[in-house]
Parts: sequence; C-alpha cells; structure tokens
Amino acid sequence: MSNSNHSPSGYKIPQIENLGATLDQFDTIDFSDNDIRKLDGFPLLKRLKCILLNNNRIVRIGENLEHYIPNLESVILTNNNISELGDLDPLSTLPKLRTLSLMHNPVANKNHYRAYVAFKMPELRLLDFRKIKQKERDEANALFKSRKGKEIQREIAKKAKTFVPGGNMPDPKVTNLTPQEIHKIREAIKNASSLQEVERLTRMLQSGQIPGQKPLQPVTQTNGQRLTNRSPDRRWNEVEDEDEEMDTDQANGQ
Repeated sequence: MSNSNHSPSGYKIPQIENLGATLDQFDTIDFSDNDIRKLDGFPLLKRLKCILLNNNRIVRIGENLEHYIPNLESVILTNNNISELGDLDPLSTLPKLRTLSLMHNPVANKNHYRAYVAFKMPELRLLDFRKIKQKERDEANALFKSRKGKEIQREIAKKAKTFVPGGNMPDPKVTNLTPQEIHKIREAIKNASSLQEVERLTRMLQSGQIPGQKPLQPVTQTNGQRLTNRSPDRRWNEVEDEDEEMDTDQANGQ
C-alpha cells in the first residue's frame, strides 16, 4: 500500500512543480516551511485531499484549481502573505473544500473576512479551525446579497491581484547550470525511481548548481521526509500544535 503523506517540506523551494513524479500516490502533501509564492503548478492529482502550506510566502492563488486537484478537502495556508479578500476567490471553485486556514495572513484582518469566505465558499465547514455556524452563514448571505454587500464585493474585486497565466515560472536568478545540465537533471527527475531521488534532484535544480558535480545516482536517505500512512483527518491537532509553536517563535523574535 502506498504512503498517504508526501513531505517536501523545509527545502526552501520557490514554487510547486514536478508533482507528476508522485504518480498521484498521496492523500496529503506537506509543503510547509518553503519559499512558495503562488499556489499553482499542479498536474492532475485526483487522490490529493489535503495540502499543507504553513510558513511560505504565498500571495497568489492560481485559477481553475478544480481541474487539477478536484477532490481537495483541506488547504492549510497558515502564515503566508495573502492580503486581499478577492485573492481568495479561486478557492471557491474547489467543489470539496471543507477546511481552510488563513491564520497569520494579512487577509484575516480585513473587514468582513469570515463573512466573505462563508458567502463565497458555501461548502466550507472550518475556517481557521473554527466551525462556520449556520447563523454566521445566513448573516453573510444576507449581507452580500444586499445592495450594500454588492458594493462591498465590487470594492473587493478591484483590490484583488490579477493572476497572470503562465506565471508559474522560476524567479530569475544567477545559476551555475548550463542548459545541458538543466536538461540532464530534468530528464533524471522524469526517470527517477524513488521520491527521495526526485526531491534530491529538484533541490539541485532549484539551487542552480550540482553540488560537487556528483553523478545523478539514487539516494537511500530520507533527507528529513515525513512519509506516513496517516490520513489528513488525523493531522489537525498536529497542525494546531505547529501554529502554537510558530506563535512562540514569533514571540521570541525568531
């Protein structure tokens, strides 16, 4: 039986890519503690139900995610940089989204934050680990269907960032790799026989150099991966614990 959790966390990768190499084996993918700026770049992953993106730099969410991750139920975006309510609209097209965390994002401090999310995502059950009660949803619907609410929605739409198609490109940076070496690593990623190998090769590509010019051989170490058979539903206490640890670190100036 395949693992249910894939964890390329803590490697400071700047974007989501190469997930096709996972062959859609995972219920949960943990991208925590990286430098990801856009929530996009997914191949078709029908099995994926939960994605953990704590402690990244996400400011934008890609359009049409429902075509690539149609069964996604939980998105944990704690401690990112999403700033406008309209930036959340692409999440509203995910048909099975039930749990969303936007704690420690600027957007969570906006006026009408919970009401807007409850209105735009009628199937959502937990927002920032607090249940959306029916009364709260009814009040949100009444507000945003009113004349005043429609004006608020127009203002929200004006402030939203426009997602640029094809924006999932690497940030320009100095690289020590030749085009031939880049092609060689990409081919090796395609032919990799293990997830450890995929992640090692991906880190080479992101770092812009081949450390010590070592041959592209498989590795047996897990390199800090957390591959488990636990289901996403059993992780929420852990997620909340992570948030508490993050708060403690921030309080200590870390």
